Amino acid sequence: MKYLFFFISTFTFAQQTQFVDFKTVLGKIAINPNERTITGDVNYDFEVIKAIDTIKIDAQNMEFFYVKLNGKPIDFRNTQKELQIIYPFKKGQNNLTFQYLAKPKQTVYFIGSESNDNLQIWTQGQGKYTSHWFPSFDDVNEKVIFNLNVIFKKGYQVISNGILKSKSELHGLSVWQYQMQKPMSSYLLMLAIGKFEKFFQKSNSGVVLEMYLEPKDATKFEPTYRDSKKMFDFLEKEIGVKYPWGIYKQAAVRDFLYAGMENTSATLFNTRYVVDSIGFEDRSYRNVNAHELAHQWFGNLVTAESGKHHWLQEGFATYYALLAEKEIYGEDYFYSKLYESAQQLKFASRTDTNPVLNAKASSLTFYQKGAWALFVLHEEIGDKAFKKAVKNYLKKHAFQSVNTEDLFTEIKKLSNYDLDNFSKVWLESTVFNTQQANTLLLKNKSIQILFEVEKLKNKPLSDKKDFFEKTIQSDVYFFAKEAIMNQLKNESFEDKKQLLILALETKNIQLRQTVATSLNEILESFRAQYETLLDDKSYQTQEIALYNLWNNFPEQRIQYLDKSKTWMGFNDYNLRTLWLTLALSTPNYVEEKIALVNELIQYSSINYEANTRQNALEKLLSFKIINDVVLENLVNTTTHHMWQFSKFGRDNIRKLLKNPEMRVSFERIIPALNEAEQFQLNRLLKE
Repeated sequence: MKYLFFFISTFTFAQQTQFVDFKTVLGKIAINPNERTITGDVNYDFEVIKAIDTIKIDAQNMEFFYVKLNGKPIDFRNTQKELQIIYPFKKGQNNLTFQYLAKPKQTVYFIGSESNDNLQIWTQGQGKYTSHWFPSFDDVNEKVIFNLNVIFKKGYQVISNGILKSKSELHGLSVWQYQMQKPMSSYLLMLAIGKFEKFFQKSNSGVVLEMYLEPKDATKFEPTYRDSKKMFDFLEKEIGVKYPWGIYKQAAVRDFLYAGMENTSATLFNTRYVVDSIGFEDRSYRNVNAHELAHQWFGNLVTAESGKHHWLQEGFATYYALLAEKEIYGEDYFYSKLYESAQQLKFASRTDTNPVLNAKASSLTFYQKGAWALFVLHEEIGDKAFKKAVKNYLKKHAFQSVNTEDLFTEIKKLSNYDLDNFSKVWLESTVFNTQQANTLLLKNKSIQILFEVEKLKNKPLSDKKDFFEKTIQSDVYFFAKEAIMNQLKNESFEDKKQLLILALETKNIQLRQTVATSLNEILESFRAQYETLLDDKSYQTQEIALYNLWNNFPEQRIQYLDKSKTWMGFNDYNLRTLWLTLALSTPNYVEEKIALVNELIQYSSINYEANTRQNALEKLLSFKIINDVVLENLVNTTTHHMWQFSKFGRDNIRKLLKNPEMRVSFERIIPALNEAEQFQLNRLLKE
């Protein structure tokens, strides 16, 4: 996962796994998108290890029918959180079958609609709990072989874990039979349904790689999934353990809660990473791609037994993703990313109270400090010992739960490295060991130059200008040149003009973007050079440059708007929404403004994804293009399943409500809102 979740095993289930081992489950399920319900027949095989009188399966707000143990009706209790089977169980094999009905309030998300031909349904188990849509186990330590048969309308793709064994059709419905060979934790069970186009590749080891996109995005396949096979082949070789799940699928889904999720054999990711070749420069899926893929070993093959050891999942996935990117981008990129995270960790350590080995640690700690810990370990014990220890650790604990000591045990067999001290420094302390980090970073030449640049931070520009010019014109990695740009912010324009020109002349997209961002005020003498940024192959740079030029040179506005009137940008229409806003704000540019206003408002409606809607709403609000439809679209955001988007909506409504006239406007639209929207708006009106 790109964002953190922690799994704290409940005492109840920690006990249950000692008494009962659930082996396999076959779930035959049907999804009703109109009612937003799931019905199913479930068949669990399990072994009782020690006598027990009650067995529990997590099941949130479900109804159960025809519950049978070994073919015979059995007493059960439905607590609305658990299905409890009450029976004097003795050692031996058992079979449990039942039917259920679920109307999940979370974990399953229905996006779009059939009537608009844009329906998608997808699940997110980690942190949200699969037990909201399939009776299963919130405890990560209970691993089961899951097999799903999914019934849904024809014309849709249905994606789930494992290999598709068969697909059949009956009365306008399709039945998709998915099968797993090995056990996994319930939070990794997944389902995705939509109209997708499927692309295939095959790894060097023969694993089929399936990649899904919506048909409208089919032309973006190559940049979106760029280097997928290369990273798969690299990680399989680097880790030294064959990919464990037989097939690997990836699908981009709309309004996904996070960047990506590593469901076993079937990663889902956010459509913000669906890009063309230009969008790839700023929003590459590559890091998320590598991170979720690494989780197929670190998290899915071996799963941290509790939140305390969560770094064994996120730290490993972050570090191995970085190794995969190093294979593509090179050493300088690798060290620049380690330097970036070191700066973040150093800053965070001033206030951070939880170390890596703590279930309450921050995502930055689990991901980036966990990755740093592994980098240190790799460097200290050497490549050969590190790889062998990781390989042995994975093989010994395959399809099981692990803790940090399990990893250390394998390292101790191969190295005399002081793991107690390593743990104290990197896993048990909130302090970031800057001295050791810098020693390792300085093995890289570009980092050495970066450190020279940083040492000059407090020197006058006249003392360092020659060195800066020489560095910008050298072939040193661009992030050292970015550090120079950051030191110029408070310098007078004339003093830094030559350095800015040299930076633009490098033709490096990232460095040119840094120049674009660094100047809010642009002098006429620099206008021609700054205008070249409008032609950069970067939607982000174009957005920054277009706004800054429009803002600084009113007499040139029509020229800039004419040049950019066909631009769309990323799939969130960042350039189009900016153009509409600027066109509407430019006197005498368009006679018929209504069409432009309506187009911009349309982008803020429920017909678009949250990223697009937020882009449009930000521009509508900042340029004060507000009517009842805009307010209704804004109120609707407060009911959205993405918390960042709903918070954006609430925060902006609160700001608007400070104006008495806006309060009247909000009160006026209440009858036009649905029940959920009315509830959210009334709550804000009463604050």
